[in-house]
Amino acid sequence: MENTECYRDIVTTSKPSHDENDWEKMDAAVIEVLQQAGSQDPNVLKPAEQTLKEWETQRGFYTALYNVFSNHSLAVNIRWMAVLYFKNGVDKYWRKNAPNGIEEDEKEFLRQRLISNFEEPVNQLALQLAVLIAKIARYDCPREWDVLIPTLLEVIRGQNSIAQHRALLTMHHVVKALASKRLSGDVRLFENLTHNVITFILNTWNTYTESFLIMASNGVDANQIQEPLEKALLLLKILRKLIVYGFHKPSLSENVMRFLEVIFERAHTCLEWRKTLVSKGIQMEVCDKFIIHLTKVLLEVLEMHPLCYVELIPTSLEFSVFYCFTEAGQALAFERFIIQCLNLMKSILLSVWYRPAKGIGESKDPLTVRAYQLRQEFFTHQTLTEICSRLVTHYFLLTPADLELWDTDPENLAVDDGGEPWKYNLRACTQLVFLAIFHQFKDVLASVLVDLIQKHHQPVEPSDLHAILLKDAVYNAVGLAAFDLYDEVNFDQWFSTTLKEELKVKSNNYRIIRRRVCWLIGRWAGVKLSTKLRPEFYQLMIEALSPEEDLGVRLAAIDALKLAIDDFQFHTAEFTPYLESTFSLLFTLLKEVTESDTKMHVLFVLSCMIERVGYDIKPYVGALTSYLSTLWQQSENHHMLRCAIVTTLVHLEKSIGSDSSILQPLVVRVVDLSCDVTQEGHVYLLEDGLELWLALLENASEPTPEIMDLFRNMPPLLESSTDNLRLCLYILQAYVLLSPQEFLCQRGTVIIETLRSLLGDLRCEGIVVAMRLFETCLRVSPEQGAELIRPLLMKIFESVYKGEEFPMVMTMCLSIVARVLLCCKNIFVQVISELSRNIGGGETNEEAVLGQIVHIWVSRMPLVTQPERRKLLALALCSLLEANSPPSVLQHFPSIISNIVETLNDITKYDDAGCPTDSLMISDPPSPSQYDDVDYDTLHGQRRKKLALSDPVHNLSLNNTLHNQFIKLRRTVGNDQFDHLLNTLNPDVNEELNLCLGMQDIAL
Repeated sequence: MENTECYRDIVTTSKPSHDENDWEKMDAAVIEVLQQAGSQDPNVLKPAEQTLKEWETQRGFYTALYNVFSNHSLAVNIRWMAVLYFKNGVDKYWRKNAPNGIEEDEKEFLRQRLISNFEEPVNQLALQLAVLIAKIARYDCPREWDVLIPTLLEVIRGQNSIAQHRALLTMHHVVKALASKRLSGDVRLFENLTHNVITFILNTWNTYTESFLIMASNGVDANQIQEPLEKALLLLKILRKLIVYGFHKPSLSENVMRFLEVIFERAHTCLEWRKTLVSKGIQMEVCDKFIIHLTKVLLEVLEMHPLCYVELIPTSLEFSVFYCFTEAGQALAFERFIIQCLNLMKSILLSVWYRPAKGIGESKDPLTVRAYQLRQEFFTHQTLTEICSRLVTHYFLLTPADLELWDTDPENLAVDDGGEPWKYNLRACTQLVFLAIFHQFKDVLASVLVDLIQKHHQPVEPSDLHAILLKDAVYNAVGLAAFDLYDEVNFDQWFSTTLKEELKVKSNNYRIIRRRVCWLIGRWAGVKLSTKLRPEFYQLMIEALSPEEDLGVRLAAIDALKLAIDDFQFHTAEFTPYLESTFSLLFTLLKEVTESDTKMHVLFVLSCMIERVGYDIKPYVGALTSYLSTLWQQSENHHMLRCAIVTTLVHLEKSIGSDSSILQPLVVRVVDLSCDVTQEGHVYLLEDGLELWLALLENASEPTPEIMDLFRNMPPLLESSTDNLRLCLYILQAYVLLSPQEFLCQRGTVIIETLRSLLGDLRCEGIVVAMRLFETCLRVSPEQGAELIRPLLMKIFESVYKGEEFPMVMTMCLSIVARVLLCCKNIFVQVISELSRNIGGGETNEEAVLGQIVHIWVSRMPLVTQPERRKLLALALCSLLEANSPPSVLQHFPSIISNIVETLNDITKYDDAGCPTDSLMISDPPSPSQYDDVDYDTLHGQRRKKLALSDPVHNLSLNNTLHNQFIKLRRTVGNDQFDHLLNTLNPDVNEELNLCLGMQDIAL
């Protein structure tokens, strides 16, 4: 690569004004490497990509790229790669503060050259150049590149046709980029730009629009019309951004409002011209785009400036109704345009700015009141009736294309597209419009829909396909409006007399009705299906799930089942007689369907059922687990299907609890892959995989080698991201309880070191969860736990010493200090000693450090709200009341006793006989009922319960502890000193203390 080496030498010293011969050498080197970067041979491709990556930060590289892509004599693929590398470089290195940024003099040279010529002959390259200029403009225009807009306007005014088009294309992307900047200063600059250019852009758009309309009316060839139409479309895109983002209130501009009014007329004229072209067999894509973009302007102004759009409401509604609900309008319209018109109507109906005040005394903007009045005046009874009838009887009908898809690919027919299908799918759009208008005008439309039900509820001849499609459409409307029809329809009667009978008609055409009836019952199941009819509903859905039934009907039946099972009125006992049949049929369907999306959907329904029926699913787990194992292998490239499998396994684990050992081989394998950061699929599976890992540990009866081996995935997870830190820490706590010795002695060190490095970057919620893990280590084995977290104790003690942490974090820090003091006093003393050497350059003695910690302790303890933690802190404070405690501790004696007494008051309850008891004490051994608490319904929960039994909080009486400590203290220091300490107490605290302990019983 001789030219490459030459380039390496030149770029280190070259400037944009360098010798022409050197620039030619540089360009040749860049061309050679770009050619190699387009090679299909990895041995050539990879070194070339590496070389280009090295050159990214070299001076002169982007000038050389410009020379390449502006050279029209070179191959298009080389120029294409040059412009792409230039564009990527702008993203990385054009900002002023970018590391290794492009030098200012080179940037200035490039800005000048990029707008020196607008005659790029290749459309795709022209688009990339326009985007490239827009990216630079977002950084530099207008401050460093004030000539950009004037230059573009000058070219647009010129007579060179191709230059005009390229300048308009560039102007569109520049305006789009500048409009996206949302800082107040940038918004003001864009508003200034808009006011300077809006009149010219409007006049130019009008000129080109008039030009192509005149040419069209004169019968000019479509190819000749293409050019002015493309330019008009680009100008329209520019206008959309200028009007929406360049005006605070577009309604204050007479030109803008006149333009918005003209849109309706222009759309009509273009639609008529389009119809003429179509009748001649000519299809112009740019014409469709132009018409659609006219409606986009209206929709975006309505969304961003609703109060400026008020006076356009009547025209917009008339426009939409004409093209969507009249024969004359529909003859001109095409599907995507109808979707836009319907969305325009929907936006007016649903706009929160057009709703009247609800409460008495609420004030609304006069424009809101005006908008509401205009809307109500337009939607007369007759108009509403016509719209509703046409939506149901025309737009809701299944089309021949739908029926063909049902025959050829029924799974695809049932797939929910997700996202926002109403933006591009006519059926989804019409259903949303129907819901919007029905909800707004329920009083009028309820009777219309009821009339349609009465007209079409009787069974129809299976051979009458049109009647079947009409019935299907009416049932669809009734299902969509179920909540609004609650008082209008006696659904129990309809279900018992008509709907269930229609499920028995088995002709091929009648599958349309069977499918819709299943869907309809599902929609009403959570609205108005009585409890007594639910068993019959379950039986009907079981029949509809039969393998002999049409697949479309079966898929509708599982949707209906899911809605009924997920309803708050669902009762497991009621469903139990149908569980075996339902599971068997769902399982059969799961194995039968072939599309990943359909399998995911069936798994979702199964997961929902498993979650609701709980342990009753156990008899069927074996077969499902076996199939899921096979499906997991088959779905290696279908990450979302694997997510559904993981979710199903989570529900299975939680449902059968300690009996989930049958799942363990599969679950371990799934968790291993899902939580391994070296696996490609972990990006999709990690969150669900962690939940499954936690469920596995919570239900594990023993720490098998396979379960413990999963632990190797945890350190990389903690290091790679904190997004799932909470789940990771819960998993670690489960490991501590499942295998305390192995964790504390073998596996815990790497975790503590990793968390030690993370703590400084965590928010207080994350720190609290991490501290709970440390506390769990102390609880399962105080000595080993303290040694394990020893590297962190210094930071925790120091946090208490400084007293600067948030209350939640301080509570956890104090809890850990208290446990170390209670159970590992030698380590407590060592940490205090080490802390005293680190604070103040070693000048602070241990007594002072301990005194400061006690001071923070007693001052922050009133902020601790959990009774268990208050008692823990009080028990530890009791242990400080010894004769050998330094004066710096005993000087806080009044505060110590005050906190202890207050805690005693909080935790003391009185039994039926009036005797005081410590409410936090757990009887040992526990009664069976204590294991019935929902917090302890897993093996993990039982391990937590067992741990609680050994916790000082639950097996030591605070009253007795304080009483014994006082006896020891009096015997050691003598009556006089002891009485002196008591005399320092507040009289109220002293009185409470006497009531709690019976001080007269404390004698030498």
